[in-house]
Amino acid sequence: MRQLSEAMFTNAVTELITRDPNLAHIHATYGPPPFFIREPGFATLVLMILEQQVSLASARAAFDKVVALLGEMTPEKLLQLDDDQLLGAGVSRQKRRYSRILAEAVLSGTLPLGTLHERSDDEAHQALTALTGIGPWTADVYLLMCLRRPDVWPGGDLALQAAIQALKGLDKRPTAAETLPFAEAWRPWRAVAARLLWHYYLSGR
Repeated sequence: MRQLSEAMFTNAVTELITRDPNLAHIHATYGPPPFFIREPGFATLVLMILEQQVSLASARAAFDKVVALLGEMTPEKLLQLDDDQLLGAGVSRQKRRYSRILAEAVLSGTLPLGTLHERSDDEAHQALTALTGIGPWTADVYLLMCLRRPDVWPGGDLALQAAIQALKGLDKRPTAAETLPFAEAWRPWRAVAARLLWHYYLSGR
C-alpha cells in the first residue's frame, strides 16, 4: 500500500493550497504544516487508547508511568500488571480492559500489527475496529500517522471539526458525517489536508 513520504507530503501540500483558498490561508498565515507521524506498533496503540476523551498531556503522563513500571511497552509485559498497578499509573478501568484486549489480540495474532501495512485502508481499518476499545477515530489516526496513508480522513476528530467550523464560518461544529463533503474536495490527499487543519487548530490556540 502507498505510504506518504516527506517528498509526497510537500508536493501534496502545494497541490492542496493551490486548489483550496482556505488551506492556502492556513499555509500563508502559519507556514507549512508539520509532517505529523508516529511509530507504528503496540505501544502507540496503547497510547492512543489512553488519549481517548482526555487531554494528550494526561494520556502521555499515564503512558509514561506504565512504561516506567514495565521498562518497555510490550503486550507480554503489560499483561503482567495488575489492576492496582495500572490504576496507580492513572489508567481507568475501561482503558485497562481495552489495553488488555489489545495485548491479547496482538499476542494471539488476531490483530496482525506487523502486516497491517500490507492491507488496504478499509482492510486495516476493519482489523483495528474489530477490537473492543478501538473505534473509528483511533483506527483513522493510526492509519494516518503510523501507516502514513495519504487519503485517510479522521472526521471524528474534534480538532479537525473545530478547524473546519472556523475556516468555513459555520454556526456550529460539524459532526463527523458533516465533515465528509468538505473532505471530498481534498481527495486523494485528505490525510494531508487533516495535517494542515491540525496545524491551523494548534497554531491558532
